Amino acid sequence: MKQLQNIDIAFLPMNLPYTMTPEMVADAARMFHPKVLYPYHQGETDTAMIVSLLKNEKGIEVRIRKMK
Repeated sequence: MKQLQNIDIAFLPMNLPYTMTPEMVADAARMFHPKVLYPYHQGETDTAMIVSLLKNEKGIEVRIRKMK
């Protein structure tokens, strides 16, 4: 992931036990710095956690959408 560059939008899954934790998603986003991050597949995961983890990260906008 560290080799990825110039990523405008990233979609990263965030829901245990099948995908990543909010901390893992934040670490991944910090590796390649997308301009916009959409966490998805969050299930019951608290999306406020990913927003909090990346709030001081310059240049990464976290967008949360309701899943239906």
